[in-house]
Amino acid sequence: MLVNFSFFSRHVIDLPCGFNFRRIKGMAHSSMGRRLVACLLNVSEARRKNLVETVAKAAIFDGDGRRREGTTVLNIFNDDDYNRSVITIVARIECITEAVLSACEKACGLIDMSAHEGGHPAMGSVDLVPLYPLGEEVELEDCAKEAKAVASGLTKQVSGTSAFFFGVADSPQHRGLAQRRKELGWFRKNPDKEAVRPDVGPLPQKRYGLTGIGASPYVTNCNITIDTQDLVLGRSVAKAIRESTPGGLPGVQVLALSHKGAVEIACNVESVMGKPLNQDGEGGEPWPTFSIGGQPYHHVPASVIAARVAKLAGQQGVATKGTALVGFTPHECRALAEKALSLGIGEFWKEQRRINM
Repeated sequence: MLVNFSFFSRHVIDLPCGFNFRRIKGMAHSSMGRRLVACLLNVSEARRKNLVETVAKAAIFDGDGRRREGTTVLNIFNDDDYNRSVITIVARIECITEAVLSACEKACGLIDMSAHEGGHPAMGSVDLVPLYPLGEEVELEDCAKEAKAVASGLTKQVSGTSAFFFGVADSPQHRGLAQRRKELGWFRKNPDKEAVRPDVGPLPQKRYGLTGIGASPYVTNCNITIDTQDLVLGRSVAKAIRESTPGGLPGVQVLALSHKGAVEIACNVESVMGKPLNQDGEGGEPWPTFSIGGQPYHHVPASVIAARVAKLAGQQGVATKGTALVGFTPHECRALAEKALSLGIGEFWKEQRRINM
């Protein structure tokens, strides 16, 4: 079985001599004290790589080509089969709105949702704009304020765009992303966009569709591929690990999707408030923890999800083919952002090289 954890297979970093990743793991608590926010920007394009890079560059360069201080793009993840890319933008909180808004504007100018084809559910050319605090220095309410500023700016500057809020930005209900998507028909193959009522902007238009914008504790994307084309089997595995299922994994929202001749168990791994309960050792590693505003949070590690999927699929005679983490864990994201900003590297994704394990 090939287990392909992306921090090693997709995120090995070429950095200056003397760089030591272990040294920067503690930088989240260093004297630098940057108030950092991450945005894992999801756009409905992956096959035109240069276009996606143009969107990423819009986050870190202004209209005159000058680099924005306090902003970096750590990673660009492209999935051709889904025709979807995730751009990891990190910036100081006072810079995040301008960076993300510029990237969204560029994406809206380049991506026509009416012509989109891909195997992943999507409603917008810019499909998802989640803002996550990286460390104690930034509160969730701070991210919610910036998320609302992005939504306001986008709908004003790009006529015809519209958005819905989720998480802490969805006041006063604070509905989660999965709930909002279900309410809006995002999971349907052909959602009725005319029945959608956005929180900001007009009824969704064919070119731009509808954008989800919100704020929450960090969400990691972990995808496990199982060696079958049986979507019914895949959905049974997905249901078993879903948070809402008794015995499921906390914070795990999951879909089973056809992907490159197999089935991918695509997981959004939400951070959960509180300290992790005693676990059964599944996956063989402790559950990572961090704090926001003095409150402890934790998330299920990728190894635990992979082990659970392998067990469930194996019970039905199906093996797993690999596991990929899209982007980084909260600790990795913070540490790499600190390093990128210290070195003044905006296009940090270019410092990465891909290896096969």
